[in-house]
Amino acid sequence: MAFTASPAIIRNPISKQNMVVCDMLDNTCRKKFSFRNKGIYKGQHNLRDHLTVTNVVSPSRVIAPPPPPEKRSETTGDHQHHVAWTSIPQERWEGELLVQGHIPLWLKGTYIRNGPGMWNIGDYNFRHLFDGYATLVGLHFEDGRLVAGHRQVESQAYQAAKKNQKICYREFSEVPKAENFLAYVGELANLFSGSSLTDNANTGVVKLGDGRVVCLTETQKGSIVIDPDTLETIGKFDYSDSLGGLIHSAHPIVTDNEFLTLIPDLVKPGYLVARMEPGSNERKVIGRVDCRGGTSPGWVHSFPVTEHYVIVPEMPLRYCAQNLLRAEPTPLYKFQWHPESKAFMHVMCKTSGKIVASVEVPLFVTFHFINAYEEEDEDGRVTAVIADCCEHNSNTDILDKLRLQNLRSFNGEDVLPDARVGRFRIPLDGSPYGTLDAALDPNEHGKGMDMCSINPNYLGLKYRYAYACGAQRPCNFPNTLTKVTFLYMSILIISVEYNPTYI
Repeated sequence: MAFTASPAIIRNPISKQNMVVCDMLDNTCRKKFSFRNKGIYKGQHNLRDHLTVTNVVSPSRVIAPPPPPEKRSETTGDHQHHVAWTSIPQERWEGELLVQGHIPLWLKGTYIRNGPGMWNIGDYNFRHLFDGYATLVGLHFEDGRLVAGHRQVESQAYQAAKKNQKICYREFSEVPKAENFLAYVGELANLFSGSSLTDNANTGVVKLGDGRVVCLTETQKGSIVIDPDTLETIGKFDYSDSLGGLIHSAHPIVTDNEFLTLIPDLVKPGYLVARMEPGSNERKVIGRVDCRGGTSPGWVHSFPVTEHYVIVPEMPLRYCAQNLLRAEPTPLYKFQWHPESKAFMHVMCKTSGKIVASVEVPLFVTFHFINAYEEEDEDGRVTAVIADCCEHNSNTDILDKLRLQNLRSFNGEDVLPDARVGRFRIPLDGSPYGTLDAALDPNEHGKGMDMCSINPNYLGLKYRYAYACGAQRPCNFPNTLTKVTFLYMSILIISVEYNPTYI
């Protein structure tokens, strides 16, 4: 996990489930990295007054971030590893950073992000970007100063790996090495019960309506409560219901009033749509969607909602039980591509749980949905649902391109698979088919698009702006900050040369 010491521009309020914004009430910018305010920013409350940053930040000359270990900066062939794909050199660090330029004095608060930050145990290096153990990064702005720090999320998977100096739980591509056949059989039994699945909560961090802050990943057991003041791990977030299941959407929809999630059913292929209220650990079922294609549900890393509907995507990149059982990763890891099973989009009413539309759409591959909204005719009647996503042209190669070997060995060749802003139109008039088109010319953003955010005030509503990572080619990973203006179908790309520095 690295802090980018370069022009970091956030021109409008943005939000996504891998970040939390805290509003500070006190007037002390402490030397130690300890967030003092307990009032984590509540989603839609005047974020536009707190999130505009247009300054250049670089490492402090007084408190320097620790350098990466020498062995982590080795080369691959003739090419230097990028520091962004190198493990953090220590579990925790904090310090004040030197600011070049000026941070507005009215900008007071703490910005928290979560993601993979440690890709090795001892001398063993992990395979895939998604295998990395979770690292929380916090940036505290106050009185024109910037204090930064990071902490490792103390999951069971991470603690066991530290103690035993080996992988002990099934990660995205990594599987524990069994010492003998009996140990292998036991590990398979643990897989069926879910006890061998990782709880490495490296995908997102959300602030619930009651103030609790939770790190998340694809496994339900990987829901971990953290202290936003110190970034310390508090403990597991235990769901108190009996809905069961081992996995869920890594990016739920979280507002002040509710927590919405999808729970794939691997036995009877389908999805439960569930809601959890603030102050509760109990998820309640809104409704169920049965899969229309394939023998297993499609991967649901994220999903969109509108004001009145939950949209459930069913893409042909489906969970695969056989791949889950394998001791070594397959090209698509825990999934399998089944184009013959087709692709579908389902629309469920939030209040009744009734499915109001279920349409076949062109094949697609997406990790992240941007937003969705209801399309009305001139009489104000809702005629369709529009859902936007970062779509990879139904190309599953993107998973393989996120192997660390690929990310660390860029040699100037253009190897990033194409992506676009994919726009689904789902008619609500009973039509059997929906459409999927590029919302704007992909060439305008370098045919790269992922890691998207919007102004949370427009969640589920018609919106004008989106923010994401685009591509300035040649590249092997999205490398630009991109602002999309849907009203005029235009793009603003901010391309920066940067040298990330550890925090």
